[in-house]
Amino acid sequence: MDKANVLEVTELWRKVVTRMHKNEGYAGVQLEHMLVDNCAMQLIRNPKQFDVMVTTNMFGDILSDEAAMLTGSIGMLPSASLGGKVGMYEPVHGTAPDITGQDKANPLATILSVAMMLRHSFDQGAAADRVEKAVEEVLDEGYRTADIQEPGRKLVGCKEMGRLVREKIEDRG
Repeated sequence: MDKANVLEVTELWRKVVTRMHKNEGYAGVQLEHMLVDNCAMQLIRNPKQFDVMVTTNMFGDILSDEAAMLTGSIGMLPSASLGGKVGMYEPVHGTAPDITGQDKANPLATILSVAMMLRHSFDQGAAADRVEKAVEEVLDEGYRTADIQEPGRKLVGCKEMGRLVREKIEDRG
């Protein structure tokens, strides 16, 4: 994703990505360039058309927040920055200083980021599956933090949501 029609620096981005795709052994990966504004629209229109998006930090920050809201909250999606020897795992969302210390944050994106780390950096697929299944089970049981609360669901805080997921992981271990 780039803005090569307007920003010269992203013309270079597009050239480098194309060259890497061709020369670095990505023959089995389909490469399709898309302008970031069209991507934003397409993400809302048909999010399932995307598997992996590669873009600059700024565009990635914007698109990841938009994609997270498709799930109902930016507190639900994990993310990874992979490449080289080190991966960085974190929730899609940033900080939430307005709710600091109030036990209101949704910990699920952080927990799911750990699952991604287990899978992609530590080759621990079974452990990642346990974490992901635990989150799924807690949500299936109707527990919700305030950001994803729905009528008829059980409202819990950050600490309680984390405890519930931990217990499911321990039950599966």
